[in-house]
Amino acid sequence: MKKDTGDTKDWKLLARILPYAKPDAAMFIVALLITPLTALLSLAQPLLMKRALDDHITPGELDGLHDVALLYLGAVIASYVARTVYTTLVGISGERTILRLRDGIYRHLLALAPRFFDKRPAGELLTRATSDVEALGESLKGGVITILLDVLIVAGVLISMFALEWRMTLVLLLAAPPLYIVIEVLRRQLRVQFNRIRETLAAVNAYMAERVSGMEILQLFNHEDAAVERYIRLNTPYKDACIKSNIYDALMYAAVDGIGSMCIALMLWYATGDLIATVVSAGLVAAFIDLLNRLFRPLRELSQKITTIQRALAALDKIFRLMDSDDAIPDGELDLEAADGRLELHDVRFAYNEGDDILKGVDLTVNPGEVIAIVGPTGCGKTTLTRLVDRSYDGYRGSIQLDGHEMTDLSLRSVRQAVAAVRQDIQLFPETVRFNIALDNPRVDEAKLTDAAELVHASDFIKHLPGSWEHLLRQRGANVSVGEGQLLTFARAMAYDPAVIILDEATASIDPVTEQLVQDAIARILERKTVIVIAHRLSTISAADRILVLQGGEVAEVGNHEQLLAKGGLYAELHAAGFGEAV
Repeated sequence: MKKDTGDTKDWKLLARILPYAKPDAAMFIVALLITPLTALLSLAQPLLMKRALDDHITPGELDGLHDVALLYLGAVIASYVARTVYTTLVGISGERTILRLRDGIYRHLLALAPRFFDKRPAGELLTRATSDVEALGESLKGGVITILLDVLIVAGVLISMFALEWRMTLVLLLAAPPLYIVIEVLRRQLRVQFNRIRETLAAVNAYMAERVSGMEILQLFNHEDAAVERYIRLNTPYKDACIKSNIYDALMYAAVDGIGSMCIALMLWYATGDLIATVVSAGLVAAFIDLLNRLFRPLRELSQKITTIQRALAALDKIFRLMDSDDAIPDGELDLEAADGRLELHDVRFAYNEGDDILKGVDLTVNPGEVIAIVGPTGCGKTTLTRLVDRSYDGYRGSIQLDGHEMTDLSLRSVRQAVAAVRQDIQLFPETVRFNIALDNPRVDEAKLTDAAELVHASDFIKHLPGSWEHLLRQRGANVSVGEGQLLTFARAMAYDPAVIILDEATASIDPVTEQLVQDAIARILERKTVIVIAHRLSTISAADRILVLQGGEVAEVGNHEQLLAKGGLYAELHAAGFGEAV
C-alpha cells in the first residue's frame, strides 16, 4: 500500500472541512470570484505609476496626467472595496463553518458511550472542542482561503514584470530557490512544534480539570505544593514548543523580508548595467520596486499564513482523530413509543476491552411493576448489569429484551424513554432547578414537573429556595444538601415517566436530615414502576419482590428476603456481615 506523504495527508485533512463549509458555498464562491478582480486592481497601480512617470512627468507632458491620477485613485478605492468585501465574506463564512464544526464535535461527543469518557480526561476533550477549533478558525479566516488571492497576486506580479522587462525578472528569480528551501524547512519544523503544542496543551488542560474537580482533597491533604510542581513540569514542554514555534515563525518572516530587500538591491544594481541601462526608465524602476513590494508582501504574509496553517493542520489532526473514534453505541431502527417494562435477560455475558468476562451468563426476567434488588460483593458486576439494561454500555453477548424486543434493535431514543437511572453520583448542572429536572424536554410540561417533585417529596424544599423553581444551582449542586440533590435526581427520573427505573446505590451518600424523605420517595417509586435497585439498606432490599445475588458475575441465588435468609447461603452471609445496615 502506498503511504501518504505529509502534503497528501494535509490536503485530506483540509478536504474534510468541506462538508461543514458547504452551506455557505455561495459566500465562498462570491469571495473566489472577487479574488481575480482584487488582484488585477492591485497590479494596475504600479503600471499606472509607470505610465505617469514615463509618459507625463519625466518628459514634462502634463496633459493627461490628471486622467492617469484619477485612474490610479479609482484603482486604489476599488481595490480597497474589493478586499473589504472579500475579507468580510471569508470571515463570515469561516465563522459559520467553525460553528458547524463545534456543533459536530459536540454532537459526536454526545453520541459516544460512557466507556469512552472513562478513558479520556475531560480537559483533553475540552481542548479539542475549544483551542483546537480556534486554531482552525484562524486558518479558515486568514489562511487557507486568502492564500488564493496571494497566489494570484504573485502570479500577476511575475507576469507584469516579465512583460515590462524579462531580463531583470529572470535575474530576480534567482532568489526563488533559496526562498523556497528556507520556507519549506521552516514549515516542516513549525508543523512538528504545533503538533507538540496541541499534545502538551491537552495534557495541561486535562491535569487542570482533574485537579480543579478534586480541589478540596488537594487542600485537605496539603497537596498544593506538589500539585503546583507537577503543573509546572507539564507546562514546561508546552512552553518550550511555543518558544520554538515563535523562533521558527520569526526566522521565516525575517528570511522572506531580507530576501525581498536583497532583490530590490539586485534589481537596482542590474538596471544600471550596460546590458539594459538604455531601456531602463524612471517609470520602469519605480514600477519594478512597487511590483517587488507587492510580490514580497504576500510572500511575507504567506510566511505568517503558513504558520497559521501548520497550527490549524496540527489541530485538525487532533480534532478528526476524536471525530473518527467509534465508541458510539449503535442506534437501532425500531421505535417503541410506549413500554410496559418487561425485561428478559438470557445468558448475558460482558467483558471490558476484550478482557475476562465480568458477567458470565446472567439470566433474569423482570415483569412489569416488579421490584428486583441486586446484591453481591464488590466487583461482582451489579452496576455493569444495570448499565447494559439502560444501554450505557454496549457489546454484550446473549440477549437483553425490553417488551420482547432486543435492546440492540431498539432506537436509543426508545430505550432512554423507557429506562431511567438514578445513580450514586449526583449529576446536577449549574442551571435552574426547573432545568435540572426537565432538561428542556418538551414532553415534561408543568404538570409532570410538579407531580414528579411532589411524588418524591422534593416540592417542599424547592418552594423554600430563593426563586423556587428558578433557583440557580451551583456546580454539582453545591448550594443544596446531598439529600436534596438526590431528591432532584429522583424527580428528574419520575418526570420522564419511564417504564423502568434503575436505582444504583442511590441512597449511599444522603444526609441524615433528608434520609427519611429519600426513603419514602424510593418507597413511592417502588410502588409505581418496574424497578431494578442496587442498595445496601435493608429497608430497600427487603421491599423487593425478588433479590438477585451475584457472585463473580454469575447468579448465585434468587428469592425474596425471607427465602434467602432461610437458605443460609451467600445472601445470609452478606446480611450477617451487616451490608443491609450500611449508611
